[in-house]
Amino acid sequence: MAKWLTEEWLDESLRLADGQPERPGSSARLQYVVTDGPDGDVRYYWIVVDGRLTENRLGELADAEVTLTQTYDDAMAVQRGELDATAAFMQGRIKVDGDVAKLMALLPITSSPEFQRFNEAVLEITEF
Repeated sequence: MAKWLTEEWLDESLRLADGQPERPGSSARLQYVVTDGPDGDVRYYWIVVDGRLTENRLGELADAEVTLTQTYDDAMAVQRGELDATAAFMQGRIKVDGDVAKLMALLPITSSPEFQRFNEAVLEITEF
């Protein structure tokens, strides 16, 4: 088990993402900001190239194309599958800055069976 929002958790998540199908053109540099956590705010990023997660780390991504900001509680609910990310976005619970079209281009991936299996595998190794 890896503690959620740690470098170990990100490393394990990246390992679990190995083998995701290629989806040409579905690429984005995503910055995540999780606010109001027990240890303060957490910043991490994902780099997605052709539908595959190729890098994720704690910290800032200087050339992020999209920044997603949400509270710790909402981020945890999304991670656990208790809150739909699209619904949270529509309700204003996830703030998006930057190239929204890039984010929208990734939505088909997030509803794919492969991504759902990835999320389930990440949840199994996550300690909240």
